[in-house]
Amino acid sequence: MKKRTGIAVMAMVVSCLMVHGQEAQTTEFLEFNDRNNIVHGVYLGINGGFGKLNNENAYLGGLKLAYVANRKLEIGLGAIFLFSEQTLYATALSDNNDLIGVYGGLHVEPILFGGSNINVSFPILLGGGTFGFVDNFYTEQGTDRHRNQDDFDEVFLVEPGISLLFNISRYLQLETGVKYRFTSAIDLRNASLSNINGFSIGLGIKIGVFNLGSNRYKKSI
Repeated sequence: MKKRTGIAVMAMVVSCLMVHGQEAQTTEFLEFNDRNNIVHGVYLGINGGFGKLNNENAYLGGLKLAYVANRKLEIGLGAIFLFSEQTLYATALSDNNDLIGVYGGLHVEPILFGGSNINVSFPILLGGGTFGFVDNFYTEQGTDRHRNQDDFDEVFLVEPGISLLFNISRYLQLETGVKYRFTSAIDLRNASLSNINGFSIGLGIKIGVFNLGSNRYKKSI
């Protein structure tokens, strides 16, 4: 009788140990959601730049609003303001040679090495804009003439580039890069400019939620 009782007790102890071992293996962590598959993000970007336009200095400032898909692709909207002092007239004297422009459109940016702290990206802007003179009149042969709609013109443009992205935190990213602006022909009355093509270099800051691949819903127990 005692032998049977001892065997039963040993069997119960072994069963309890096996159940406890299985529980330990299955409860090392509790996972609500796995962020390793897709990492979503959204940000607002502010940037400034310097470039050349018709061999003259050009200054740029812009805004971007974009969605980041899995640290591999940005899709959004961008807008840029441009200012440059130009010799606009081939044959006439001008009271003010300043040129301004606003352009923008679809922003697409493929990203390489999205899982590291420093990424390489290839931004491209597809859209259009308007460029024209700052002053309200010009002087030709001593006569003031008011400007009309010919003093501003619309262009289509493509602006590809290459950038370095520095991931400071889940909420902050810095960027620097170089771009080249290709535009359609521009027709400004008596101006020597034929287009708004040109290189530019820039610095920018992105503020938003990037996540950077972290799984905030996986917690060890």
